[in-house]
Order: sequence, then C-alpha cells, then structure tokens
Amino acid sequence: MAELLRISELGHRGDGVADGPLYVGRTLAGELVEAERLGGDRARLLRVVEPSPDRVAAYCPEVGRCGGCATQELAQAAALEWKRGLLIAAFQREGLEVADRVDPCIDAHGAGRRRATFHARFEADGRLAVGFAEARAHTIVPIRVCPLLAPQLGGALTAARAIAEALKGKRKPLDLVASATATGLDLDVRGTGPLPEPLLLKLVDLAGRLDLARLSIHGDVVVERRRPLLSVGRARVTPPPGGFLQATVLGEETLARLVQAAIGRTKRVADLFCGAGAFALRLAETAEVFAADADRPAVEALSAAARSASGLKRVQAEARDLFRRPMTAAELARFDAVTFDPPRAGAELQARAIAASKVRRVVAVSCNAATLARDAAILTRGGYVLERITPVDQFRHSAHVEAVAVFGRR
Repeated sequence: MAELLRISELGHRGDGVADGPLYVGRTLAGELVEAERLGGDRARLLRVVEPSPDRVAAYCPEVGRCGGCATQELAQAAALEWKRGLLIAAFQREGLEVADRVDPCIDAHGAGRRRATFHARFEADGRLAVGFAEARAHTIVPIRVCPLLAPQLGGALTAARAIAEALKGKRKPLDLVASATATGLDLDVRGTGPLPEPLLLKLVDLAGRLDLARLSIHGDVVVERRRPLLSVGRARVTPPPGGFLQATVLGEETLARLVQAAIGRTKRVADLFCGAGAFALRLAETAEVFAADADRPAVEALSAAARSASGLKRVQAEARDLFRRPMTAAELARFDAVTFDPPRAGAELQARAIAASKVRRVVAVSCNAATLARDAAILTRGGYVLERITPVDQFRHSAHVEAVAVFGRR
C-alpha cells in the first residue's frame, strides 16, 4: 500500500530516511515522497511529491537497478557537503568533535574511474550477464556503458564480455578487474579454476585482438603484450596484476598532495600500508622513505620503480603484515613523520603503536570514516592533536568518502 513519507535525512549508505526508521532509495532530505513498504525497514519510491532543491536528473539509464550509484539524483555540491557530514558524524561517535577542523570536501572524480570490477554470471538459460551487482542483491545488471568510467577504461566492458564468453565452458561466476594504465588495459580474471593449455592459447589470441596490455588469471600472467605503467611523480610503476589502485588519477594526486603538504620537508618518513608506492615514491623526492605492506608483489613493484627512477632519495621497502606485526614504537623512533593508508578495516594495532611513539607528525589516510575515527581516537588518547581533516570524493554518487587526517605531537 502506498503512503506519503517525509524524508528527514540522507543515511550513511545514500538512502533517504523516514520515521521508523524507514529507508527509501533515490530520495533526498526534506522531500515528501509516495512510497510502498517492502518489508523490514525498506520502502520503494513510487513518486516524488515535493522534491528537494538539490534534486537533479539522473543521467544513467540503469540508475535504481545498478548498485554502483546511490545518489545520482543529488547535486554534486550537496553531495560533497553530505560526505563532509558523514565524516563529522563518524568522529562524533568516537567522542571527537571535529566540525571546525574538517575542510570542505574536494571533488576528485576528475576524468572518471580508472579501475572497475565487472561481474560475469551465466543465467539458467545459458545467457551471459556482464555488469555490476544490483543494489542489495546478487543479481547482475548487464551494463553496456558506465558514465563514471574514465575514457581510458572505455574498452574494458567489451574486453570483459569477450573474455567471459571465452570462459563460458567453465560455467563459474567470474570477476574481471580492469585497470587503465598508460600503456593500455590491464585485466585480471578471478573465479576460474586451472585452465587447459588450448584455452590459455585462445585467451592469448583474444588479448591480442582486444589490444590488452596484460591479461592475467588470479594474478598469474597469461600474456603481457606491453608492460602496464603508471606515472607516480617521477617514477613509473608496473602494478601487480589486479593490484590496488586509487579509484581515480585525480584522487591519487589529491591524496598525495595533501600527504606531502602535511608532512612538509623532513628527513625520514615511514609509509605504512604503502601499496605500490602512491605516496612513498612521491615522498622520496624530498625525504628518505621506509615503506611497508603485506602485499609482497606491490612492495616489489614499488622497489623496482624506486630503483629505476632518477632524483629520488633512498627508498627501503619491506613486505610486512602490519595487522599482525605492526611497526613498534621503538622501530618508529628513527622517523620524523609517519603516514598510513590501511584497507577499510583500519589500522587499530598500528595506531596503538604510533600512539606510544614519539613521532612528531602523523598523517592518516582512509576510505572508511568509521575506522579512521576509531584510529584517530587512539592517537588522540596517546597525546596527539588532531589538526585538520580533509575529505576527498573520488567515489562519485556513492556513500564512500576518502579522508586525510593530520596529527601533531603535543
């Protein structure tokens, strides 16, 4: 049965929230909407009776079905302010009042996403669906084009469909991770088991016809026609197959600029959870850098890039699981500054070790406001002062927000 609902706010996942709470997708704060209850705490939007002044027209035909975008109807200026509010609220839940220290959110979408994971599933009738998952479901929404992708990723969907079609005999769900590099598309396929040699040879031929730079299966290279390259400051990095990249080029550049500015000119810096060196290689232009990450292939890529780049100071990189074996306060004593950029789980144990250290400057980078706030609370209890937080939006139309938090020792 349809009913009128007043939307009080936009929730942390991008759904409008009415009394109950009741969550209604594709609605905005302040709107009066007609909706139908679906059971539990969810309702389906039927029509907007009183629209918000921040409402804009969606521009993707799959909006509402594809789970990739939650807030396409929200004007970008309002979306940036909402994401800033999400960050403030996460810190408030940890007992930290930071509203006066949170900068305006920076729009870092730039040319669009340079990395995307496409899902391929075979339907009961044998048809192949390649695209993104439906919101709150495992159903795949077939996608022909995604307007959020950078032009350099333009051929990725075509390549993903062709590779999935070639593997249809395996009848397994596949994830295809596509990355845009300076030398072409890098595609890593996940979900398939061992492949027979004839099928591998078929994939090699297909990679040539698709003009892929590199094709790999679960990180094992099938063919590398050109070495995938990414520019990181003065260095050129060949990322490991399917390796982590910041979502957009402008996003990485913005985060690195904020980290460099916060650290300033110093002699020795530790870059923890360093990945393939997005920060370390830039920091090494002015300081000696120690970098650590559990991802050995990423650390090896960083080391190789540092060796081949000119004009960098000494870079020492170590494969180390910082969740199980964080850098201790004693080990950190030789550094003037530390930056850390962990996965979404945050860096609780590492934050505790930093809090016990005497490091003068700490810069935390995170894509998860909740775990960033938790780690920030650990640092402040250890005597650090939270100076500034800068939110960065490289995940347009989603509820994700990146942030850089800067701490100084009392």
